Amino acid sequence: MIGSAVESACDRWARFKPIVTGEDYLASLRGRNITCYLFGERVPEPVDNPLIRPSINALKATYDLAIEDPELATALSPLTGTRVNRFLHIVEGPDDLVRKNRMQRRLGQITGTCFQRCAGLDTISVLHSITYDIDAKYGTDYHQRYLEFLKQAQAHNVIIAAGMTDPKGDRSKRPHEQADPDMFMHVTRRTPEGLYVSGAKAHMTGGLNSHWICVMPTMNLMAEDRDYAVVGMVPADAEGLTFIYGRQSCDTRALESGKIDQGNAQFAGQETLVVFDDVFIPWEHVFMDGEYEFAQDMVSRFTAYHRASYVCKTGLGDVMIGAAATIAEYNGVEAVSHIKDKLVEMTHLNETIYSSGIASSHEAEALPSGIFINDATLANVCKHNVTRFPYEIARLAQDLAGGAMVTLPSETDFNHEVAGPLLQKYFKGREDIPVEQRVRILRLIESMTLGRNAVGYLTESMHGAGSPQAQRIQLLRTMEVEKKKNLAKKLADIPVKVIA
Repeated sequence: MIGSAVESACDRWARFKPIVTGEDYLASLRGRNITCYLFGERVPEPVDNPLIRPSINALKATYDLAIEDPELATALSPLTGTRVNRFLHIVEGPDDLVRKNRMQRRLGQITGTCFQRCAGLDTISVLHSITYDIDAKYGTDYHQRYLEFLKQAQAHNVIIAAGMTDPKGDRSKRPHEQADPDMFMHVTRRTPEGLYVSGAKAHMTGGLNSHWICVMPTMNLMAEDRDYAVVGMVPADAEGLTFIYGRQSCDTRALESGKIDQGNAQFAGQETLVVFDDVFIPWEHVFMDGEYEFAQDMVSRFTAYHRASYVCKTGLGDVMIGAAATIAEYNGVEAVSHIKDKLVEMTHLNETIYSSGIASSHEAEALPSGIFINDATLANVCKHNVTRFPYEIARLAQDLAGGAMVTLPSETDFNHEVAGPLLQKYFKGREDIPVEQRVRILRLIESMTLGRNAVGYLTESMHGAGSPQAQRIQLLRTMEVEKKKNLAKKLADIPVKVIA
């Protein structure tokens, strides 16, 4: 590892060079000597690994967009007075949340996959308010620590990953009741310089591709869980970190010759299991230590932000609709009424997701620290829609694609001297459309509905930011049923109940 075990906060920042362009970002990932395992072997340089590189390209797009469209992807920082990447910006009002959603949709359109940066963005917003609230109760200095860290993060233009989900072990037991304490991230010891944590964070999106990882609680905690109530920032190359790369369907196609069979060879998502073995965090980068009663608020606020962030899936939906319309055109059936009706249905579902997410941003409310947070009810409606509608959009795309989507021979066969001409003849659609173009769009639909990028479009839509029941629980809490019963009773001339 580059970082030593007791590296100070200043020393840690001194290792980072400011990033401006996407190429700068790629350079910043090289030479970190990170411990990462894939297929039972340590990866010497993740940037150059053909299976990992598409996920890095997706994050590179967040830097490229900031240069290409600064109005959309940057914002004026109240901390530095300069324009910063919107993924590092403090939410100062509803308009910031709306612009964030528009940026997320655009990046979904560009990459067709998970671009891995939203959880870190939403963590930045949560930390602003939670550190402020803890300080107000206990007189701590977490908020100032956080602001100083964020100034440095903005100045260096780094990527922050969110480490929230713990392995959890026996789900019937609290963190302090687990047979193995490492099932939840916890403090192992404290020194004058800082504290040490052990445990793991599961399903971490883009952690390997990030510069910093924020560890934080995954659930509400009790007094007995005090050592599990820890929030802090850790460099991705810190001593004691181990990344174990997660598999994705059809991922080894990236290791084959040719790119057509990948469907989307440029971009992909990424999840890893990240193991923390007695990892040091200097006090300057610790933003919660034992204040267990704030864990629930932290999780609730994170979900309000992050469930609205799933408007990013409408960008992927735009790609999916475009691919379905393209294969209909290549098959010569774009004018058929039921084909057009299915495209309309796909669009209706996609825009329903977006409308609930963007509405939650427009309806944002201020928090005591001065920043704004999405309307929780509408944010949960957005995410609940996301657990359903992409699956129907994907089903309709498969319907329009036809069986060839899953029976296509390999790119190698299409290039074979004997098999190739036969495939060129029998996989022909419209006469004026090259067979290769038809194959490419079918492979894209396959990738997004069954292959590697189905992770970002379908499974993440189901479980990311909480599985469906989590949104229903939150909606139950915010549905104000007694208030609505009174509305009905008043019109029916029935005495109403006074709500405290």
